[in-house]
Amino acid sequence: MAEHVPGGYNGKVLRVDLTNGKATTEQIDDSFCRKYLGGTGFIAYYLLRELKEGIDPLGIENKLVFAMGPLTGLTLGGCARHAVGAKSPLTGGIAKSEVGEYWGAQFKRAGFDVLIIEGKAESPVYLWIHDGDVEIKDAGHLWGKSTKDTQGIIRSELDDNKVRLAMIGPGGENLVKYACLMHGPLDAAGRGGMGAVMGSKNLKAVAVRGEKMPPINDSDGVKKMVKWLKENMDLVKVFSDFGTGLPMPTFERLGNLPIRNFRDGGFPNVDKISAETLKNTIGLGMEGCFACPVRCKKVVECKEPYEVDRAYGGPEYETLGAFGSACGVDDLVAVAKGSELCNAYSLDTISMGMSIAFGMECFENGLLTTKDTGGIELNFGNADAMLKMIELVARREGIGDLLAEGSAKASEKIGKGADKFAMQVKKLEIPMHEPRLNSSLGLGYMVNPHGADHMDSMIDIFFSGFAEQPNVTIPDAIPLGFEPAPFEGIDPRKVALFKVFQSKRLIYDSLVVCHFLPYSYLQIADLTAAVTGWQTSVVEQLRVAERILTMCRLFNVREEFQSADDTLPARFFEPTRGGALSEKSLDFEEMEKAKRYYYYLMGWSEEGVPLKEKLVELGIDHLA
Repeated sequence: MAEHVPGGYNGKVLRVDLTNGKATTEQIDDSFCRKYLGGTGFIAYYLLRELKEGIDPLGIENKLVFAMGPLTGLTLGGCARHAVGAKSPLTGGIAKSEVGEYWGAQFKRAGFDVLIIEGKAESPVYLWIHDGDVEIKDAGHLWGKSTKDTQGIIRSELDDNKVRLAMIGPGGENLVKYACLMHGPLDAAGRGGMGAVMGSKNLKAVAVRGEKMPPINDSDGVKKMVKWLKENMDLVKVFSDFGTGLPMPTFERLGNLPIRNFRDGGFPNVDKISAETLKNTIGLGMEGCFACPVRCKKVVECKEPYEVDRAYGGPEYETLGAFGSACGVDDLVAVAKGSELCNAYSLDTISMGMSIAFGMECFENGLLTTKDTGGIELNFGNADAMLKMIELVARREGIGDLLAEGSAKASEKIGKGADKFAMQVKKLEIPMHEPRLNSSLGLGYMVNPHGADHMDSMIDIFFSGFAEQPNVTIPDAIPLGFEPAPFEGIDPRKVALFKVFQSKRLIYDSLVVCHFLPYSYLQIADLTAAVTGWQTSVVEQLRVAERILTMCRLFNVREEFQSADDTLPARFFEPTRGGALSEKSLDFEEMEKAKRYYYYLMGWSEEGVPLKEKLVELGIDHLA
């Protein structure tokens, strides 16, 4: 029997072996939960402990882990989220991705904290998890269906329109290396290829429904946070009005917007694809996740020149950038159509857009020709070609089969110097923020164990001006003894600030809570205490973050990742062609120096390997 289970947890792990069709449960106790928290922490623990070195990410030995945290399912803004992780088929390293919607809250109410999926079904199936029960159901009739159609059919079969689904479309079924895992038709656990792992197991969907939340320690403490958020909604009003994407014109002027595969500077028609233009043209309104008043998710609909289904939501900043400026496309409806297709087929919009941008630059430099593309003129700015690529990738047809591998692998197959056009770190495509402008962001891309993920980093303006920015989340670094760092360059002050901010985001991803909510370090620690009953603190939570980051690093070291993998594409050490960054680039030696200092702060060797002493200190030496 398990020991005491803290508030906010069910104390149960559900393990489903698809090979033999069996489901079992395990118990977790207070000490385990406090040490690893949940979300990313649980994922790092189970993957590090249970996966063998060198396994095929799309083979039967990989495991797909859905992990809640103690805050998942609270009736509080930002607490609808959970994390999904596995060994990545795209990077070959550890991968995790977070998502909101309603699925996590329903899974928590079904009686579990973690779902571990093992093995592979002989034929397509889906899981039906409800109030502690688990059923494995045939999904042969669902294979090949879009996410919208899959949701509709399963809800009809189960006779319950409130059933929530984590599922894949054709992209996941066809093992596109960056296939995502959709929760409903518009919310993605996007990065690292979790949808491909699910497809490799012949698992089409996980349907969940539950009625009972685990008890919490201090409901008044949670109500206090609900009241605070209600009184401070002005801090998130911009998200309620526009979602993300409002600053695109400003980003273009400053040089933070990727333009034509991060090659160019200057996108005169940026206003055409901004969130403001979207709201005033094709926008229908905003939707939200479970119990969240922010409602930051766009809903769009249009008929011409492309028909876009409102069921698939609308493009946020990353998607606007990936299918817009990064591909040189200024057609907002085409960008919205690209977003719809990716959500229907379960494809990560960042990796998809940047793989297309890679292909466009290869085409314009003669490394790909119309013979390779099936007659398609794959030039920057060609919206029709961009949309055709998404279709081909989802089906792995023609040139789509190549681009489905991601830009790094595709560049290896093309050869002829194509690698210089692949904008990726650890084979994960770079998001829509410019490292040349933001050196600490660049460092974040370099050292993040999951690859280039903007959700674990921060653009530098928040470090240089946080003392005057009461509406952002970094000011509470001041009570921890930090001062603002210069915007330019990356000195030890900025590296240390980055480490603290990275830790905060990791704590968010382990508890699990949305990054967009303006809660401070102290508020999150107090909320954790109210829910669990622990007398916790910011200091303890930063230690947990250090433990989790180190476990992720251990996983990658075991998979033969080296310090040399913690680097940026050579392009970022050169200026852009025109625009705000035409005379600005990163300094290679400066970034390498910052990386070594980050290793030092983490207790890792100069090669980025966690020291034995650090593992003992963090209580994870048994996992090495």
